Amino acid sequence: MSHAALPDDIETLKRLVIGRDEMIAKLMAEIARLKRWRFGRSAERMDAALVQLQLLLGDLQAPVASELPVQETVPVEDSTQSPPLQQRVTRLRRVPRALPAHLPRETIVHTPASCSCPECGTQMRKLGEDISEMLDYIPGYFKVLRHVRPKFSCGHCAAIIQLPAPARPLDRALPAPGLLAQIIVAKYGDHCPLYRQQGIYRRSGVDLDRATLAEWVGGASRLLEPLVASLGRYVRSAEKLHADDTPVPVLDPGRGKTKTGRLWTYVRDDRPGASRDPPAVWYRYSPDRKSEHPQAHLRGFHGILQADAYSGFTPLYVSGDILEAACWAHARRKFYDLYVADRSPLATEAIQRIGALYAIEREIRGSVPAQRASVRRQRAGPLLDALHQWLSATLQMVSAKSDLAGAIKYSLVRWSALTRYRDDGRIEIDNNSAERSIRPLVLGRRNYMFAGSDVGGERAANIYSLIGSALLNTMDPYLYLRHVLERIAEHRINRIDELLPWNVAATLPDEQRQAA
Repeated sequence: MSHAALPDDIETLKRLVIGRDEMIAKLMAEIARLKRWRFGRSAERMDAALVQLQLLLGDLQAPVASELPVQETVPVEDSTQSPPLQQRVTRLRRVPRALPAHLPRETIVHTPASCSCPECGTQMRKLGEDISEMLDYIPGYFKVLRHVRPKFSCGHCAAIIQLPAPARPLDRALPAPGLLAQIIVAKYGDHCPLYRQQGIYRRSGVDLDRATLAEWVGGASRLLEPLVASLGRYVRSAEKLHADDTPVPVLDPGRGKTKTGRLWTYVRDDRPGASRDPPAVWYRYSPDRKSEHPQAHLRGFHGILQADAYSGFTPLYVSGDILEAACWAHARRKFYDLYVADRSPLATEAIQRIGALYAIEREIRGSVPAQRASVRRQRAGPLLDALHQWLSATLQMVSAKSDLAGAIKYSLVRWSALTRYRDDGRIEIDNNSAERSIRPLVLGRRNYMFAGSDVGGERAANIYSLIGSALLNTMDPYLYLRHVLERIAEHRINRIDELLPWNVAATLPDEQRQAA
């Protein structure tokens, strides 16, 4: 505003100054939140908690020397102001790591050139031996599978016999199942783009064009579509799902730039409630974030949907077939952003009150739903009631336009969905299962500029689903996909469920299926 446009009334000027100060504070808080999101740590822990942990660790007494293995005593300079200037820190020697028994071993025997005593010349006898192991690595290598099919003819009737050619994962294509699984897992599991893989393979003397690799990945995705559809049916048959989404840049031909697609995740994981149903994750791709997409993905699903406050999920709850369960991690995060920005005492108290709810959850994790609900009603119920009263009272004390008021309103508006977990042991306190499934997508997004097309996004969703579900079932994704690709071309479609990760895991030895 120009000087002439300013009002002469003092009260009006005061309101302008206060409003401008509130706007500046709000923008500064938003800048701090974006900086933390871009450059800060991902763990949402309070500094005070870390200081308290350090104090607790400092109070621990060192074990008695006679009860410890061989030790080294190292003097360490103390940077504190008060004496003593030196303190003695007991450091344990690391116990040698036992290498896995299934690894191949090459024995190298170091025998003296002569077995005669260097003092008297007498023939020496073996007294024992010392064995030490080192871990070596041989870079991955290629091999060629030559399928030879001899022909046999009958000299009497001229009949010719020859076995049919074995099925390939991709018709008339070069890659065997092992190579195809390696390319897929390297791209979607290890986040190594195809152009980097091309350079890696070239160092081994094999020149595979990036376009060829992309064609193989596309063919494998189409081959795996029936298995992914079966995985989706299994996920949607659950009583409770976790849902979330994340943006993904997608090339937009004709416009010279990228658009923003979405990858949606739907997680079935009831292990915290003592369920023995195998966990699974199902990803879907959409070119935008319209609410019609989750409605299409979850068509036929009846149960509990644990998700964030995205309005696109709201139409799912209208019919009553799907029950909303909100996420306390999202509610807490809004207070945590304020705590990081200005160390607000009110935000700190809100975080501590929510932390008490999480402490109860840690104690009952792995219990059956009925027991979890009973403990929550007895212990978390009073805490939730007190938290609701405190939030309502605090809201009357702060400015209605402040970020703290916005954080409080976020919780109060969704209070019914946030507290639904108290009476239903199947529901989790937060939606972290879905957020954990988003993490590999974010890591992959940092290693490539964009997806080539909407088809590429759908392809990524299919393969991410199988890799993510294999990891949830502690399977090595490479071994799992190689097993599937060796069989799926000739597998009966009405028995496709046999190739789901947990069913494959039951047929493999432990050392061949364990994921790192």
